[in-house]
Amino acid sequence: MTAPVRETGRGDATPRCYALVAGGGTAGHLQPALAIAEALVARGHERSSIEFLGSERGQDAATLEGRGFPVTLLPGRGIVRSLALSDLVRNVRSAGELVVAAVRAVGVVGRARPRVVVAVGGYASLAGAVGAIVHRVPLVLVNVDAVPGAANRLFGRCARASAVGWPGNPLPRAVVTGTPVRPEITAVDRSASGRARARRELGLPGDRSLVVAFGGSLGARQINRAVDGAAGRWAARDDLAIYHIAGRRDWAAYAGDVGVDRVPAEGPGVTAEGLAVVRVAYEDRMPTVYAAADVVVCRAGAMTVAELAVAGVPAVLVPLPGAPGDHQTANARVLERAGAAVLLPDGDCTPAGLVGVVEGLLADPARLAAMGRAAASVSRPDAADAGARVVEESALPDGGGGHGAGRGAA
Repeated sequence: MTAPVRETGRGDATPRCYALVAGGGTAGHLQPALAIAEALVARGHERSSIEFLGSERGQDAATLEGRGFPVTLLPGRGIVRSLALSDLVRNVRSAGELVVAAVRAVGVVGRARPRVVVAVGGYASLAGAVGAIVHRVPLVLVNVDAVPGAANRLFGRCARASAVGWPGNPLPRAVVTGTPVRPEITAVDRSASGRARARRELGLPGDRSLVVAFGGSLGARQINRAVDGAAGRWAARDDLAIYHIAGRRDWAAYAGDVGVDRVPAEGPGVTAEGLAVVRVAYEDRMPTVYAAADVVVCRAGAMTVAELAVAGVPAVLVPLPGAPGDHQTANARVLERAGAAVLLPDGDCTPAGLVGVVEGLLADPARLAAMGRAAASVSRPDAADAGARVVEESALPDGGGGHGAGRGAA
């Protein structure tokens, strides 16, 4: 599937492509890409001069639709770490799709002649980086995890610069810009009045401590089981509420026969007195959730960790085991070292383990307040603009070009 890509060289009415932003497939890649693109627009670059090279799979098409950026979507899927015959066959197909994507990306870069290519992660970014190298266009990597991914390690030496989320990233020519988050996250109001408004919007009581738990759009089974078990242990508590975002994969286990995407505090399976629980399949009002929470229990993906920091939310982080390069543990360590989070290993995320950690935090309001301040202290609300500056500093000069211009990737 390909959205129209603006052709170059059609006259002065259409500006030359300034930046080709390559990557996507997941929100963790697409959100930073969009944030940097919007920051470039805010810095004076025409929207039509910033093109996206995204993934046919995932949410790229829906998310980018109507935003005014030219888009090309490429094939590609992840490599499965398995020796099962079906997975080996899939991996062969995946490798073929990546080759096709790289060839198409080389053609897009050659036609658009961008002054810079920005690779934000995902399989489209790999293809875009290949196109930048072939046409000697400056390449900027965006690495939001605390450790670089495989593609960024591969292309790091070829990049003019790497905009990274946290100090200590080993990529060559790394510039710590922070992780770009949505403007709605930077505007989260965790004052007493802001918290009260958020809880009313979510249908939650305002006079209780609130524990929020989530694990991404699909959910995290280990967290879900621990939260469900903890709710049973807390059933008699009338000073506590849980907002449980279970995820679409496991939602049937919590919705029962209701057949809806939300089970409110007075719904089936929830005690009428004592603990208040709201369970939802999915939540797109995350700024409101961050404003309402006393403590969040969640995975440690790069975007989640960055949003927790910017919003100033205390957290119990449960890194996904087996994540490539164990990057979620590295992400969690950033907030743990700052005093903003407690790291709870996945194997210890049981009902008893979760209850012990959360009760210890809720019993110490001064510590929770300090954790929130510590989270905010390591945040970079200006990360999108900082990333855009790195892109501008790396781009070819106006009137320059790739294709042998002598100013290709470093």
